[in-house]
Amino acid sequence: MSEGSIAGRVPAYSLAIDAMGGDNAPDAVLDGIELSAERHPEARFLLLGDEAKLSGLLARRPRAARACSLRHAAEAIPGDMKPTAALRVRGSSMRMAIDAVAVGEAAGVVSAGNTGALMALAKIVLKTLPDIDRPALAAIGPSARGDVVLLDLGANVQYDARNLAEFAVMGDAFARAVLGLPAPTIGLLNVGSEELKGDERVRQAAEILRDSHLGPNFRGFVEGHDITAGTTDVVVTDGFTGNIALKTGEGAMKLMGGLLKQVFTSTILARIGYLLARPALDRLREYMDPRRYNGAVLVGLNGVVVKSHGGTDALGFAHAVDVALDMVSHGFNERIREGAALLRRGPAAAAPEDGSPAVPPDGASKQEPGRDTPGHETPGLSSTALR
Repeated sequence: MSEGSIAGRVPAYSLAIDAMGGDNAPDAVLDGIELSAERHPEARFLLLGDEAKLSGLLARRPRAARACSLRHAAEAIPGDMKPTAALRVRGSSMRMAIDAVAVGEAAGVVSAGNTGALMALAKIVLKTLPDIDRPALAAIGPSARGDVVLLDLGANVQYDARNLAEFAVMGDAFARAVLGLPAPTIGLLNVGSEELKGDERVRQAAEILRDSHLGPNFRGFVEGHDITAGTTDVVVTDGFTGNIALKTGEGAMKLMGGLLKQVFTSTILARIGYLLARPALDRLREYMDPRRYNGAVLVGLNGVVVKSHGGTDALGFAHAVDVALDMVSHGFNERIREGAALLRRGPAAAAPEDGSPAVPPDGASKQEPGRDTPGHETPGLSSTALR
């Protein structure tokens, strides 16, 4: 695993885990590690937190105990602490987990703690990759054609055209590493699909992408409905627009669930209809389960940083760990380095006409070409991940 290595040194741990972050920590965190240790027996985790408390909990979770090493952290970052205050707490479990990545001891970090604190600490401690101006927050969500990558989801309210093009590079790397897509398609979120729509920054970003190595897979502008339609594998936007789109989608899903409950409980016949439709509804509930999409990723930093939803359970936290391990094992940051370097070189580095990358990324794809279908096991990220 090369992510987060220093001077070629291989990290001793796959991931550093903030064991004290989140509403249900540390129990949900350790239960999630117990599941992850079964799925990934080769993975090794560095747990940061209250050693006395964690030791007793690990004793009841044998797989997690075998996969983990403990390091005491005297403090934890509370959910209501401001990022500026969190920066001053150097002995917190979150800060120590990020520090482990910074020195090359771990390849990535997973935390269910304070989102603002995690973003601020990661940006300052890990810093951005070469040729990346700003990191972005990325997530995976469901669509009619399978999973779709959406970024930025709130890390950057101010941006320029070059930032959007860099987000596209990072989204492409994300889709290749986590979804296993060999040539993910990319769209820029806009108020219309016509080339003259949108402000100057979005139009300039489209020109940069058309002339770049991503050009063969760039599909131009997409609209809001294209996100859930799965028109492209990756949807790129600024943090302000992306966060609104994310929360709007979350609200729509909650509304749909509430309306279905009202309909199927309104009359005796409706209740009978529910019993008949229950197998299909159970499959829909499983596919839309936010735990399957848990773990927002701060991309563009010198190390893998995954933010789990603070209120998730063991299954949700295990999915966040799965995402982080996928990114580490598939050379996610190396893909970004290559893509950012090609973007900087401009049209001269454009990819071949067939859509294959100009510089083949390391590691084989997890899937055959084509989109995922409902019911697959690809871990992803929740629309509630930013809370």
